[in-house]
Amino acid sequence: MGIAIKGRGTSSHLPGRFESTVSETVDDGWTSDDSEEFAAPRLRTEVRAETARSIITRNNSPDVGFSQSVNPYRGCEHGCSYCFARPSHAYLNLSPGLDFETKLFAKTNAAQLLRKELSRPGYVPQPIALGINTDAYQPIERKLKLTRQLIEVLLEARHPFSLITKNAMVERDLDLLVPLAQQDLVSVHFSVTTLDPHLSAKLEPRAAAPHARLRAMKRLRDAGVPVGVMVAPVIPWINDSELEAVMEAARDAGANSAGYVLLRLPLEVAPLFRDWLDTHHPDRAAHVMSTINQLRGGKDYDSRFGTRMRGQGVYADLLSNRFKLARRRFGFDAQNSHWPKLDCSRFVRPAPPREDTPQGSLF
Repeated sequence: MGIAIKGRGTSSHLPGRFESTVSETVDDGWTSDDSEEFAAPRLRTEVRAETARSIITRNNSPDVGFSQSVNPYRGCEHGCSYCFARPSHAYLNLSPGLDFETKLFAKTNAAQLLRKELSRPGYVPQPIALGINTDAYQPIERKLKLTRQLIEVLLEARHPFSLITKNAMVERDLDLLVPLAQQDLVSVHFSVTTLDPHLSAKLEPRAAAPHARLRAMKRLRDAGVPVGVMVAPVIPWINDSELEAVMEAARDAGANSAGYVLLRLPLEVAPLFRDWLDTHHPDRAAHVMSTINQLRGGKDYDSRFGTRMRGQGVYADLLSNRFKLARRRFGFDAQNSHWPKLDCSRFVRPAPPREDTPQGSLF
């Protein structure tokens, strides 16, 4: 069982799957007292600037409602214990555990790259999903404003996009989102895992509190920005009982679309989440994992298209039926359960970055 670290979603420096050597901390008895001399160093967030080579990621997955996405950051300070993106830090020779939420990378040239890709003569506009792998409005965005810079480019180009976030900071950019919404160019989904602030503080320690997300949802909706809710992830015996309550609260806050995603435990996320269960819910940890295994064909995770977001079996069918009934009960549009349709016809190819212009070197 791990020891919870305040403000962090995991207590583990679990090594990534590509590491050739692994270090392990062993208590030799000399650090048994509680003096500051032997105290573990306080974990601080480190942000490293990264010069990215490309910014638009493309996929052909039938499980998601978009084919293009943009992520201005790698790693996420929200520290969600269940985050499916944690394994990506292994490619950087960093831990998908604590490193993922404390050692972050900011793509400082993100807006410039986006402008470059949108300005290409052969580019065909399709809605972009902003901040899918890691939250585009995580705490470091307050200072760095990379997401805001991206939205400024999208507004100039009249390019449609959707975003999903756990942070109320999205309200800051209402001055950009409102004119986009007036042209059917944007939709905002809020990921709401639970209405219980105590559970939220354990699951996603540095994300906005549930009530703050709902308040931001209402403010966006009142300003004319279409909003939706994503109940994600649904975790058996942890927050699954709240599905209907979250959908009702989101409806009351102005959401007109809804979706849900079952807990996903790819690669290193599985042992990290097991450790989280042992730390915070040891009494039900075995029951939770037993149900997850039933949903995933006897494994911790099944990555196959068609089942990875919903699972399979009796519990999965029950959850699906509950969602459909709740969607009908609370008046959500059945055709608008994921990403609303956005207008691609307004696209205006932006001017390329200055250095890409032949005359640029003359000035």
